[in-house]
Formats: sequence, C-alpha cells, structure tokens
Amino acid sequence: MATSDTIPLLNFAHRLADLARPITLQHFRALTEVENKNLDAFDPVTQADRDAEAAIRDAIREQFPEHGILGEEFSDESAKNSQCLRWIIDPIDGTRSYIAGKPNWGTLIGLYAGEDPVLGLVDMPALDERVWATARGPAESRRLGREQPIATRACASPDQAILATTSPEFFTTPPIAALWAEITSQMRLTLYGGDCTNYALLASGHIDCVIERDLNPYDILPLRCVIEAAGGVITDWQGEAVSGGGHVIACGDRHLHAALLPLLRGAA
Repeated sequence: MATSDTIPLLNFAHRLADLARPITLQHFRALTEVENKNLDAFDPVTQADRDAEAAIRDAIREQFPEHGILGEEFSDESAKNSQCLRWIIDPIDGTRSYIAGKPNWGTLIGLYAGEDPVLGLVDMPALDERVWATARGPAESRRLGREQPIATRACASPDQAILATTSPEFFTTPPIAALWAEITSQMRLTLYGGDCTNYALLASGHIDCVIERDLNPYDILPLRCVIEAAGGVITDWQGEAVSGGGHVIACGDRHLHAALLPLLRGAA
C-alpha cells in the first residue's frame, strides 16, 4: 500500500488504542472477578478484555464495515471479499500480569492485507507508552508524551545478548527443556515475563531476542510490523515469515537470528 493510504489507517489505529486505554485502565488493579477460559489450564479473561475488544470492534465496523476482524475474545468476522483488509486485535496481551497488578501488558492492534502486514501498534497504558509502525516504516514510540523514532540495536553474538520470553512454562517438556538450556547457557542474560512489552523493548533497542512457543495469531501478528520496521527480524522456528501463530523468534540483529535459528529448526 502507498504511504498516503496507510497514514489514515495508522491514525485510526491510534484512535482504537485511545478508545481501549481508559477501559483497561479503569479495571486495572480494581478487578472484582476473573474468569478462566480453559478447563485444562489457567487462561484468565476479565470484563476489561471483553469491553475493550467490543469497543474496538464497534469502531471498526462503523468506520470500515467491509474489513475483517480477528480478535481474542469474540468470533472471527470475515472481510467482505478477499481484497479487503483485516484487523488483528488482542485487547489485553498479558492478562496474567494484568490481573496481578503488574504493568507489563498491552493492547495489540494490527492490520493485514492478506498475509502482508500494513501496520502494527502496541499500547501499554500502565506504562504510558506506545510503539507503532507501518510496513514502510519508520517505527516510532511515544513515552510520557514524547514521540521519537525507535530502532533495534546491533548484537550479533549470543554471549552479549539479552533474551526474553514470557514464561519458562513454554520450555518444560524434555526435548524443549534441553534445547532451552543450551540456548540460555549462551546468553548474557535471560529474562522471564513481559508478554508484548518484550517485543516493544526489542524494537526500542533495549533487549536483543524474544523466543516463544504456541502463540495465537493475535498474540504476534500485530507485532511483526513493529519489529521489522525497527530493523529487526521475526520468523517462525523454521525461518519462515510469521503469518499466523505458533513458535516465534524475534531478534534485533539479523546475525543473532542466524546464529540461533539452527538450534530451533526441527524442535517441536
């Protein structure tokens, strides 16, 4: 898409984030009820998740009724035809942190034309921070009211890298546990927790690598544009472009990605 076409869409994505922010902040550290969506494991959802996504969906339907919508809390809404764009929404990425009162959660908003990203935005209300990008760049951030361009940092060697992932639970099964031990043993530092804030930190040049497993499309697709526009690389564990969920590696430096990818290929 031409830059002139994406600017109004990016402005609208900001409007969506502005719409969701007061809803999520209203309930943050003031929850009275948390539901579990999964009978086999703890997968929390709150009224804030549902209310924020409902507000975003209503705004999209009003402004772009022909567009598709994929979100976490409600059913997929198909685009009117194959040429129409599709919005990808996660109203609260990091709900576990959200219900625990930790600030590392955010609202993810992405826009795709087929499998190609048009724009991506991560709003982190509790931190008063937002990062965004279009497919043609640049990547930018707003923190405490100040806007500036952002970029990943150079870090080609694992022994100088900071690695982050949301939870060690991703890597507890025997084959994966051994792989994870090998990877983390090479790193300068490994951090746990963070959800979407890890990708924002990578795009901003503060950490170097994020590795995760079993993601849903709405967990990662809005982040792809931000990582790539900031100068990073994000793929699945086979080195293919991220077009859905699954296993993901994102690096700020392509040389670091090339060094780690052979370890991940073939892993379950």
